[in-house]
Amino acid sequence: MIRRPVDIGEPDRLYTVTGGRSRADDDSFDLVTLIVGECEPCPGMQSEHVRILELCRAPTAVVEVSAALRLPVTVVRILLGDLLVTGRVTARHPPVDRFRGSLPDSDLLKEVLDGLRNL
Repeated sequence: MIRRPVDIGEPDRLYTVTGGRSRADDDSFDLVTLIVGECEPCPGMQSEHVRILELCRAPTAVVEVSAALRLPVTVVRILLGDLLVTGRVTARHPPVDRFRGSLPDSDLLKEVLDGLRNL
């Protein structure tokens, strides 16, 4: 298996795609945030924005959008921020509180880890 670097884009191209920005305006998107397109692409839109709207007709995680576009997650977050501000996408965050009560106790996890180390 040949391993390639994660950031496969040329710096000049990534700079152009993001309009010179190096980080998103806010932290609205983590890797598992689901993105939903709220409209169809319009003529004259940036090609990456068009592709995101096409990908996100059904809820799609940020990390999946990044993989499909073959762009670093940081670049995708910037592009998603552009679409979110204009109302072209919505972000659905995973319900963290719902799962907190069902997580295993940390003592149990330590015991499992000790057991695995003893194997």
